[in-house]
Amino acid sequence: MTTVRDATLDVLRRYGMHRIFANPGSTEVAFLADLPDDLEFVLALHEGSVVGMATGHAIATGRPAFVNLHTTAGLGNAVGALATARVNRAPLVVVVGQQDRRHLALEPFLAGRLDGLAGPYPVWVNQPALAQDVPAAIRRAWHEARQHRGPAIVVVPMDDWSAPTDPALGLAAPTTVLRAGPEADAAAGEVVRLLDRAANPLVVVGAGADDRRTWDALVSLAERIGAPVWQEAFGARAGFPQDHPRFAGHLPAGRSRLRAVLAPHDVALVVGTGAFRQYPYEPGPLVPDGLTVAVVSDDPDELHHSRAELAVLADPAAFCLAVAEQVTPRRAPAPAPRAGTVEPPAAGEPMRAVHVFAALAERLPRDVVLVEETPSSRPDLHRLLPAREPRGFVSAAMGGLGFALPAAAGLRMGDPSRPVVAVLGDGSSLYGIQGLWSAARYGCGVLFVVLSNGRYAVLDRLADKAGGKAPWPAFEDVSVHGIAQALGCPARRVVDHPELLAVLDEVVPTLAHRTEPLLLDVPVRVDTRFEP
Repeated sequence: MTTVRDATLDVLRRYGMHRIFANPGSTEVAFLADLPDDLEFVLALHEGSVVGMATGHAIATGRPAFVNLHTTAGLGNAVGALATARVNRAPLVVVVGQQDRRHLALEPFLAGRLDGLAGPYPVWVNQPALAQDVPAAIRRAWHEARQHRGPAIVVVPMDDWSAPTDPALGLAAPTTVLRAGPEADAAAGEVVRLLDRAANPLVVVGAGADDRRTWDALVSLAERIGAPVWQEAFGARAGFPQDHPRFAGHLPAGRSRLRAVLAPHDVALVVGTGAFRQYPYEPGPLVPDGLTVAVVSDDPDELHHSRAELAVLADPAAFCLAVAEQVTPRRAPAPAPRAGTVEPPAAGEPMRAVHVFAALAERLPRDVVLVEETPSSRPDLHRLLPAREPRGFVSAAMGGLGFALPAAAGLRMGDPSRPVVAVLGDGSSLYGIQGLWSAARYGCGVLFVVLSNGRYAVLDRLADKAGGKAPWPAFEDVSVHGIAQALGCPARRVVDHPELLAVLDEVVPTLAHRTEPLLLDVPVRVDTRFEP
């Protein structure tokens, strides 16, 4: 069995932290006892001296030094020295002991209220949520200390060290992080070598790639290497033109289906997001064996929580263009087209969400900004309404409801040159319904399409999947178009497919110059299938 301690000692070896500067206490004994011979313990008689020695060592070597401190007393004694290390720009990885996780709620003797104790001087502070996350946190602390040139703190409860960890799961932190500048130039060469050696590479894009320069660079790269391009799961923005032949679809949100998509590939280049966003949790490895992952982003946090061998902090557009110019061209078949035809509902048959999406797809202009908040039918929306221009798709990055309706009004106000359509579930719309008053008051000519099923369909399906009975009632008596009208926003109830087509034919041509919002309340049948 590999323990958290075993995995952590391997991290120390991997990153050259062979000396442990410490003044030990009882919360650190489980980590320090029986240290392997290749790691050296360096004792100082006060925590100020511990951190001072480590600071000098880091300055001399130019690499992060490893410090082990004893819970509240040890960290408290070291604060002045940590402040000095920060101002001296000395990178330190500081592991602080904590009482046993299993009774922390009782605030036992030696339990420390450690968050914030060192004030603003650490460059990063973390107590991992689970024991198995400790090695990844210490790996990230090394990168944070190196990048920001100061002390990075990880708090570790004493029982975490003996907890088991599964090497197959990997660490939720990249092995190597290179920064923009000369390192990023070298990293471009490394990514080129990865792609040139790959038998079957793929590209994954995220919200951080949603701009014209990055789209153009990624199109050039994907066409040059013949790779399929996948959009991250739950992406808030589109990172690639989704009507391009190389676009393969949206990554699934569960680990088993994600592994199935990634299995044929040996290299994944992830651009503008982390690797990989998931929901809900599934046991098992995140990625298949044999897959090398490289991540490129201008957001350090995306890099640091990625399961990747290489992470590059760089402007995605410039970096991908440099890679595209250097990589060896190859030929590969394009992915098969994904979107099929949608048959209209039979006479008297209720509409489903796909009927609404298909009708919109036939009519919306290429430059439309589509704002989405329809969780129960999001996969169909992605399939039928691809983003064709940068900023062509906008959604809530955090997943909380209430974003899309007011955001659509703001998008139209911020750029009146582009038509804006918001597609919402009725449950979602009620979290931001007050935004209709502002949309009407300030002349935001948004088309709001509300798919009304009178319930929280996603939650109903999740409850069914869990084998339980949902305690919440339906709300079919709520009139979204009635609320809209009460808030001063024009609204229509559209009850059948021919009426929907007629209304869209009337309204869509006006979207480019429209200064009055319109809400369409469209009843749809609940779809029983659910695959996030």
